[in-house]
Amino acid sequence: MCLPGTADAAIYPRDGFSPSMSTETATAGRTGIVNTTPKRLAAGAVGGFVGSLLMGALMQTLNPGTLQMGIPAMYGFEGPALGVGWAFHQWHGVVLGIVYVLGVENIGSLRRTARRLGGAVGLGVGYGVVTTALPVFVMPLWLSTMGFAGAPPFPNLAIPGTLVNAAMHVVYAVPVGLTYYAATGDTT
Repeated sequence: MCLPGTADAAIYPRDGFSPSMSTETATAGRTGIVNTTPKRLAAGAVGGFVGSLLMGALMQTLNPGTLQMGIPAMYGFEGPALGVGWAFHQWHGVVLGIVYVLGVENIGSLRRTARRLGGAVGLGVGYGVVTTALPVFVMPLWLSTMGFAGAPPFPNLAIPGTLVNAAMHVVYAVPVGLTYYAATGDTT
């Protein structure tokens, strides 16, 4: 029940209506940033940046053309442009780290799982596998749309290339899961 002159009264002015206690408890400490907090979003961004550094080091060793030519071409840069490729690769990692946080924060069972160490690692592995869809489906279409002559076929399914991509994306995503866990998990 809200009291006249309180914030609840301003939000729920009619007949003393206010949300149930369980709703208030479930949203305590959250902001209007799609059901999460700036701290958690920052954890996703940091985890995404660190994961992208690890993945990028593997990519530069195993498939340097992606960083030098492919990623720059997605944004209209002619390669080789390794610095541009790294910059956009890091940007992708940060954005996907934030997407991970938004996903786990808004799906209750994932949120509970991500806040346990084993769950964080497991969800990181799963997110790595899911994000493998980007070089398989999105990147070929994007590069073809940009007119890049070296665009891979759609879908870009090749063995062992797709398996290597999946492994690199897992290397990316596990730090995302662990950083989120460190920011929000049960550290007892």
